[in-house]
Amino acid sequence: MTSATADLPVHDSAEKSDMPSVDLVALFRESTVGDVLAELDRDLVGLTPVKTRIREIAAQLLVERARETLGIASGAPTLHMCFSGNPGTGKTTVALRMADVLFRLGYIRRKHLVSVTRDDLVGQYIGHTAPKTRDVLKRAMGGVLFIDEAYYLYRPENERDYGQEAIEILLQTMENQRSDLVVILAGYESRMETFFQSNPGFRSRIAHHVTFPDYDVAELIEIAEGMLARMHYRLDAEARTAFEEYLARRIRQPNFANARSVRNALDRARLRQASRIFADAMQGGGPSDTAALTLLSATDIRASRVFDTPPPRPV
Repeated sequence: MTSATADLPVHDSAEKSDMPSVDLVALFRESTVGDVLAELDRDLVGLTPVKTRIREIAAQLLVERARETLGIASGAPTLHMCFSGNPGTGKTTVALRMADVLFRLGYIRRKHLVSVTRDDLVGQYIGHTAPKTRDVLKRAMGGVLFIDEAYYLYRPENERDYGQEAIEILLQTMENQRSDLVVILAGYESRMETFFQSNPGFRSRIAHHVTFPDYDVAELIEIAEGMLARMHYRLDAEARTAFEEYLARRIRQPNFANARSVRNALDRARLRQASRIFADAMQGGGPSDTAALTLLSATDIRASRVFDTPPPRPV
């Protein structure tokens, strides 16, 4: 044996067996967090990086709970988060699931999410902002506060804006009450980055930054078919092709909002379908059967003004 190895401590198997331990698999099953993660996989199309990050956060929190049972916890973890991405990418839905994960692991007292925007926090005159912000915080305490388009809280171009007062109250609460409140900020990625640069106090309090990618056409089609199935509608092959062409054009236009735009497009197609069926019935078309009432045709899709624009050029 060399002198180097002779200096290392030696633990026999008996000593190892006497060390306290925790069964992580049993802890995971008892928490039922796996059910929430399974719901994420089942209910949300795509978003693989987001789902992976949520699983990583859940694993970290589960391990921290295990460390706590063994008396080696590293202190209360910072749980505040930022969800960055374009509209319609599932940020609110994932925030709801995250609240469920935190509740099942015992990091919040209530499976409760309060979703707000600037208007819920910022007043319009002196003395109005503080009570509004504190009322929202009171309602969210013990759970999760989700602030959508959080960058609108900061408007440096307006000297009379009261958003800074709301920011200061939020920052104080996020620090002093972090064991009883989780804050999730959400918004466009570029605007959130500018917001953090202007308000470094927020960046220092955010433990997890999760970026939500845009959906591609195939994922948007899957989302559309899921929405239609829940409403008892369907697309035939011709209509599906038409909707794929619609999406290829629409995603290159301004203000595209991913799943939100898909829902709006389907609502308009349903409106055109209803008008078509009713007009046909009024012209002596006879009774409408289930097949006719559930089908969105290619005609219903192609009537959109999106088809008035030239098709996108191949990449």
